Amino acid sequence: MIARRTRAGLAGVVLLASLLTACGGNDGYCDRVQDHQAEVGSAIRNSDPTGALQLLPAFQDLQAAAPDDVRDDYQLLVTRITALRSALDDAGVDPSSYDPQHPPAGVSPAERTAIRQAAAQLAAPDVAQALVSVQQEVLDVCHTPLGV
Repeated sequence: MIARRTRAGLAGVVLLASLLTACGGNDGYCDRVQDHQAEVGSAIRNSDPTGALQLLPAFQDLQAAAPDDVRDDYQLLVTRITALRSALDDAGVDPSSYDPQHPPAGVSPAERTAIRQAAAQLAAPDVAQALVSVQQEVLDVCHTPLGV
């Protein structure tokens, strides 16, 4: 009976420790979430894939402090945003004014294809699911929405 209580007590301590770690512990995950709430909320409401480019620094910061169970989700977001940023930079175009139907002169067909593919990958279902997972984790761990 005592051994069972001891095991249950140890299990409780392990569970509590993992919850405290998931809540950001010393790394300030929830503080970082609050620091980025307004910018993330604004960009999430914007359906334009190039609008996500402004989130790269925020997602990189959040990824650095994220609990292990969503770190891969942040990595996917960061990777896909970085790919779009690179495709646009390689083509020498301004993301805010780039029109895929009427690309600026000098953008090669290969560059247009790279931009289109990177934008499609950013809009893919796995990215949407990663964002849902990150948002749910923020609600569960920090008790606040990711974006306001």
